Amino acid sequence: MKRSLLILAAVFALSLNSCRETTEEKTEEAVEAIGEDIENAAKEADERIEEGAKKVEEKVKEEVDEEIHETDDVNGEEAGDIQ
Repeated sequence: MKRSLLILAAVFALSLNSCRETTEEKTEEAVEAIGEDIENAAKEADERIEEGAKKVEEKVKEEVDEEIHETDDVNGEEAGDIQ
């Protein structure tokens, strides 16, 4: 009877250890997936920021060019026409 209880206790202990390893592996996989999601989101945000910065840069260049050449449109009239 003692031997049966010892064997049963050993099997139970091993099963707990096995479950712990499985849980640990699943946790590691989940953490890696979260890390990849964060990395992908950061890359996407970076790309969007770059696109926005390029649009702003183009707009600023247009505005500066208009000011330099006095072709800035103010209320439907060119800047050079306003007195």
